[in-house]
Amino acid sequence: MTEPATATTTARWVRRPADAVAALGGLAVVAAGMLVVRDGDVPGWEQGVFHAVNDLPGALYPVLWPFQQIGAVLVGPILALVAAILRKFRLAGALLAATVLKLLCERAVKAMVTRGRPGTSIGGDIHLRGDVHATGPSFVSGHAVMIAAIACLVVPYLPRRWRPVPWVLVGLVMVARVYVGAHNPLDVVCGAALGIVIGSALNLVVAVPDEQG
Repeated sequence: MTEPATATTTARWVRRPADAVAALGGLAVVAAGMLVVRDGDVPGWEQGVFHAVNDLPGALYPVLWPFQQIGAVLVGPILALVAAILRKFRLAGALLAATVLKLLCERAVKAMVTRGRPGTSIGGDIHLRGDVHATGPSFVSGHAVMIAAIACLVVPYLPRRWRPVPWVLVGLVMVARVYVGAHNPLDVVCGAALGIVIGSALNLVVAVPDEQG
C-alpha cells in the first residue's frame, strides 16, 4: 500500500499592481478633499449628506456605536498581536506600521488643512451622540484612516468569500462617525482614502500572500 505523499508548501509572496493603483487613487481623493475643505467650510451638498445620516433615528445609536469603536487606534496593535500569535508575522509588522503611519499622516493632513467638527463647521442644528465633542479638528477622520488601512492589510489573508467583510466594516465605521456627529462626510471619505494609501503602500513594501481560495 502506497503511503500518501507529504509535501511542504512554501508561501508565495507577491506585490500587486492593484495596490499601487489604489495608493495613487487614495492620494487623489485626499488631495481633492483638501481643496474642498481648505477654507474650513462645509459645502451645501455635503451638509445635505451629513443631515441625511445624522438625522437618522436615535434608536440606531446602540447598533452603530460598536462599529465606530473598531476604528480606534488600539485596534491596530491588538490585531497585530493576534496575527503574531497566528504566526502571520508580515501582517503583524504591517499592522503595527499602519498604526504609526496613521498617527503621522493624520497629523500631517491636519497641519495642512483644518476644518472643525460639525458642531462648529455646520452649527448647532445637529445631533451629537455619546461623548462626541462639538469642537476640535475634524478633517480627516482618524477612525476611518485606521479601519481602511487595516482592511487593506487583512483582506489578502482571508478566503475569497470573506474578503468583502472588512470593507463592509469600513463603511459602517464611516456612517457611524457621521451619525454620532463626530465628522462631516468628506472627513470620513478622505480618511478612508488616506487609510487605503497607507495600507496599499505597506502591501507593496512587505508583499502579500498569493491568491488564496
